[in-house]
Amino acid sequence: MVSNLAYVNPKARLAENVTVEPFAFIDENVEIGEGTWIGPHATVLFGARIGRNCRIFPSAVISGIPQDLKFRGEDTTAEIGDGTTVREAATVNRGTASAGTTTVGKNCLIMAYAHIGHDCIVGDNCILGNSTGLAGEVKVDDWAILSAGTLVHQFARIGGHVMIGGGSKVRTDVPPFIKADRDPLIYLGLNTVGLTRRGFPKERIDNIHNIYRAIYQNGMNVSQALDYIENEYSPSDDREYIISFIRKSERGIIRGPR
Repeated sequence: MVSNLAYVNPKARLAENVTVEPFAFIDENVEIGEGTWIGPHATVLFGARIGRNCRIFPSAVISGIPQDLKFRGEDTTAEIGDGTTVREAATVNRGTASAGTTTVGKNCLIMAYAHIGHDCIVGDNCILGNSTGLAGEVKVDDWAILSAGTLVHQFARIGGHVMIGGGSKVRTDVPPFIKADRDPLIYLGLNTVGLTRRGFPKERIDNIHNIYRAIYQNGMNVSQALDYIENEYSPSDDREYIISFIRKSERGIIRGPR
């Protein structure tokens, strides 16, 4: 159902059962999947690709042009995965020539006033708390939770299953499976509550914990710790994910407590 009080550009492509409430604005070159709800006063601009069964709340803006002075009007997109909710006044900018698209995965919750900058990649099942801000080209892996007011520096990466405390400033990369808080941001142990809720058995959690003990508590530098982990711990998907994440980090990873 499309309200007579909404504006939908004739060149927009809306699937069946899309609801567009009064005073919403849908631009050209927009695609919206089946069952999605576009709330009153929501704005969906050029280049938006919104999946099925999404909810876009009032005053949210999807696919606004990047807040990047290098942007020259290139044809780019902002993509929202199936089942994702974007709450009031949140903004998702579209990509630049750097990557071409900004991507938010499936079943995410983007809370009110959050901002996702150009060329970001947010994985599936992520939560961005109220007023959280991602600068351009940030990558957030699946199941990460960024509590309210978190600010993430451009190019930073946040690993999967991470829990970041409210009001945090993320200047360096945050490895997977951990909790991070304080100022400056530091490692505060595993996100054991989150991992347990997602069905990680105790043995698996213990193995991840042992890996992080080697990184943060055994007195070795990061390179030494990674070599030690490769030599002393049996191969596993979790081990390889942690090692690969840290070795590929360009900004370095957060420190442990002193």
